[in-house]
Amino acid sequence: MQPNVDQAVKWDTAYREETLARFDRLTEQLGRATDLVIWPEAATPFVFEREPVYQLQLIALANRAQAPILFGSPALRFYPDRRPYLLNSAYLISPNGQLLGRYDKHHLVPFGEYIPFRSSLLFFLDKLVEGIGDFEAGTGPTVLTVTPKLRSASAGLAGTTPRPVEFGVAICYEVIFPNLVRQFAANGAEFLVTVTNDAWFGSSSAASQHFSMVVFRSVENHLAFARSANTGISGFIDPFGHIVEATPIFTEQAVKATMQVWRPDTFYSRHGDVFAYGCAIICALLFLFGLFRTKGSEPDAVAV
Repeated sequence: MQPNVDQAVKWDTAYREETLARFDRLTEQLGRATDLVIWPEAATPFVFEREPVYQLQLIALANRAQAPILFGSPALRFYPDRRPYLLNSAYLISPNGQLLGRYDKHHLVPFGEYIPFRSSLLFFLDKLVEGIGDFEAGTGPTVLTVTPKLRSASAGLAGTTPRPVEFGVAICYEVIFPNLVRQFAANGAEFLVTVTNDAWFGSSSAASQHFSMVVFRSVENHLAFARSANTGISGFIDPFGHIVEATPIFTEQAVKATMQVWRPDTFYSRHGDVFAYGCAIICALLFLFGLFRTKGSEPDAVAV
């Protein structure tokens, strides 16, 4: 889904019904043969766990689509002293309203979602910028599970039932970190999803740059990617980095594709940046070798 909700009205309570109606309209366009519907980061204009009336609306929407929906929504939690904080979460609900899983973003945006050294060095920023630093990091790369529908090609095979498929979700700028994304692959993900809200970038080139990062993550892990962005760019990338589809920015659009699922287990998924570290160590050793060799080969001074 690419709902193209204006950032200026995204959290305005007066636009809640319009926003949900937009998601309903876009989800309806996908039909009933969809295995997974993906909405962008912070898609719901409310805190999902705290709004039972809107929960029922969302569940009814999933029921009409007859497909699980992955959507972004803040999660409200409390410290032991009852001070509130937020998690930037992605929820997966079934068509009957069952919560199938949740992933909490664990690499937060500094000075956007939290303030580094907030309690010591940068304590004064609390008074300067309201709303920053209210988020806490999640526990790590959680893998979610979805079960595809039985296709007509296999319907005639006795005892054939689709197997569950595991996938990972990178929220917003988490996708720019290779080591973070590879942990989903190492934990068994068979395809990957990234959800984001790039409305902050406006018409700059940042949205395209952010989208291009997904290509690298696909190639590194040989896993297909689905991307849902509030204002774009949304689309699909195959396991080898080919862009299957990419939407224009600032358009309301629903796109659909068949994704390859598998567990290729690449060298990078297993070992991370070992090769890069090895290259850095070799370069450092060669530099030191050249440095000391040059010093040792200097001619002695001769007085005449």
